[in-house]
Amino acid sequence: MTDAAYLLVHEDREYLLEPGEEFGTDLGVLDVPEDVADGDTVETHLGTEFEVRELRGPDLFNHLERTGAPMMPRDVGLVMGHTGVAGGDRVLDAGTGTGILAAYLGRAGADVTTYEIDPDFADVARGNMTTAGVADRVDVRTGDLTEELDALADEEPFDVLTLDTGDAPAVVERANDLLASGGNLAVYSPFVEGTREAALAAREAGLEGVETLETIQREMDFSDRGSRPSTAGVGHTGYLVFGRRP
Repeated sequence: MTDAAYLLVHEDREYLLEPGEEFGTDLGVLDVPEDVADGDTVETHLGTEFEVRELRGPDLFNHLERTGAPMMPRDVGLVMGHTGVAGGDRVLDAGTGTGILAAYLGRAGADVTTYEIDPDFADVARGNMTTAGVADRVDVRTGDLTEELDALADEEPFDVLTLDTGDAPAVVERANDLLASGGNLAVYSPFVEGTREAALAAREAGLEGVETLETIQREMDFSDRGSRPSTAGVGHTGYLVFGRRP
């Protein structure tokens, strides 16, 4: 991976900073050395110590610049688990947004080509890939993937296809043209209508093992009175469609 930013942590404070960066806080000014490394300690000019930590996957969700609602870690985990993405895989992604999924995939060692239709969002995502240390693995392209399908179908096939766009069903229809034999598809949608269309398109395309999951996760509360799932929040984030090219 390329050089990434680091987390500087003091108690409940976390700052995402790059080597050589100077940053002012109410605890003093942090001057991050150019040769800073994981496990170092950096003091502010007032003597407050911050522990230096290497950026990890969960930190991406908390600290990357956002352009909207990013994919939740629970959904990222399901995508990676069900597609089996691994180092050296070629991934085609659409709906980059903040780039959380693309960054995770890149940090897993995959080479990712991701499309974002909004130029401003794409610029932010490119910066986030640099922060995450995967700018050499993740190619953020500005454009509509549906307009590039013919050209991409003529290239080397992809091992994984991940989609988070409203027009995902149109791309799923071309899954056999884009995926290598045995390649995996994952489609995320916050709405059931688009999910149904994607699932039907996957079956029409002849993909194997097509399944649709709703992501629900609840925190547990433990008290002297007893233990139970938290009543705060619905716990639903979205729907995921998976399939595999024969």
